[in-house]
Amino acid sequence: MGIHTYFQSLTDLERIIRCPGKFKFQEHSVAEHSWKVVQYAKTLADIEESNGVSVDWKKLYEITSSHDYGEIFIGDIKTPVKHYSLELRSMLQQVEEGMVDHFINEHIPDEFKPIFHRQLREGKDNSIEGQILEVADKMDQIYEAFSELQRGNTEKEFIAMYRHALIKIKNMDLHCVDYFLNHILPDMVREGSRSPIDIERITNEALASS
Repeated sequence: MGIHTYFQSLTDLERIIRCPGKFKFQEHSVAEHSWKVVQYAKTLADIEESNGVSVDWKKLYEITSSHDYGEIFIGDIKTPVKHYSLELRSMLQQVEEGMVDHFINEHIPDEFKPIFHRQLREGKDNSIEGQILEVADKMDQIYEAFSELQRGNTEKEFIAMYRHALIKIKNMDLHCVDYFLNHILPDMVREGSRSPIDIERITNEALASS
């Protein structure tokens, strides 16, 4: 009982493999994904601040480091499935949030419950921190998919993941998105030019889509 139960549960995130059921050259756990999202978010927030945007760093670290904690209870659900419809996405989010709330109410001491409810909530919203989380989360999908495509993995799941994440990012009005599209993505595409899969074509088609 108590916070020990929460700390112990974090190990479960190391055992949950992202994009289950598909051939991958390299497996990625939810714990690894969460760590990388924090790293992306730090740099994205620095880019925003360099352009005069105020960032609440405490909030940013809280929501990025804990954004997928609920997957301990429901596992990693593939993005195309999760976003098949707004109704399905809403239902999955309700289940995940309900199970997180139940865990907090069952195991966390009363004096810490408000903190845990704040930290483990869904962090993606219209705040600058919530938007940075969204971009960082999608960036890791891009990098995971890119790594597989670069090695010649022909699973359509990774093309769909790459396209979906890139389309989502390009439609967000943030300084860090502009920097990613203008400075980081071109380097990725050049690096992937020797892949048997035409990453440049896939990238250009995603950027041209609405």
